[in-house]
Amino acid sequence: MNHQQWESLCDGCGRCCLHKLEDEDDGTVYYTRAACELLDIKTCRCTDYENRKRLMPDCIQLNVEQAEYFNWLPETCAYRLLAEGEALPEWHPLITGDADSVIKAGISVRNIAKPDCDPENLFPEIISFSMDLKMDSDEA
Repeated sequence: MNHQQWESLCDGCGRCCLHKLEDEDDGTVYYTRAACELLDIKTCRCTDYENRKRLMPDCIQLNVEQAEYFNWLPETCAYRLLAEGEALPEWHPLITGDADSVIKAGISVRNIAKPDCDPENLFPEIISFSMDLKMDSDEA
């Protein structure tokens, strides 16, 4: 897979751009609604993708060699799904041919993410995603 093909796997949901908390005891990853400052919440895309590693040193550059460590990615993420031998979901832009299909399917963080959260107090911002892949209604 070349670089362009690899990059095309991203569905543009923005979930990986939400700050996460990890339980030190069991490794469980909890998503928060706190968005990376580079995330354009309306488009669910990075505002400076090419320079994100320099601007945000904690940003993780995904590559195929890291596939065994993708368990922190959302269960809907194409990178994680392919690493686990699963198929892309029917709403994925590579399946639909529509870049906005992730938003139309309710998978994106467009209506979830918040730009101005206190990074020192993320506990109140913890969210969960229900099995139908949309944010739990009591979190809205």
